[in-house]
Amino acid sequence: GPCLLDYHILLAEDNDLNAEIAQELLKMQGAVIQRARNGKEAVEMFEKSRPKEIRAVLMDIQMPIMDGLEATRRIRSLAHDDAERIPIIAMSADAFEDDVEKSLEAGMNAHISKPVDIPALFTTLRQIKDKRA
Repeated sequence: GPCLLDYHILLAEDNDLNAEIAQELLKMQGAVIQRARNGKEAVEMFEKSRPKEIRAVLMDIQMPIMDGLEATRRIRSLAHDDAERIPIIAMSADAFEDDVEKSLEAGMNAHISKPVDIPALFTTLRQIKDKRA
């Protein structure tokens, strides 16, 4: 069956086409998607969510208004039950070494390339879960 059934994901992506592609791929796996158009929206949506409601954040790195790195730092510092442990996964078209390093420094758990590679995402989410268990 779908590997992300009822898995609630916050998708932060400013590009409509990229967001549509990601949403389609994720919905095919049963995920429930909330989309933010920039980092500021992502932080606000996460802050308003109930504890354990959002299971993971897919965060584009390059977004207007507030980029993914700044948004991640803000989410990590929120007074929200899940702020410290929510998996935040960076999405970027060009995953250079220093990008990966910067995103991990900002508090992200992992990095996947765009367009969203579902098997890689699923593996990454499982690894993050296993590390915490």
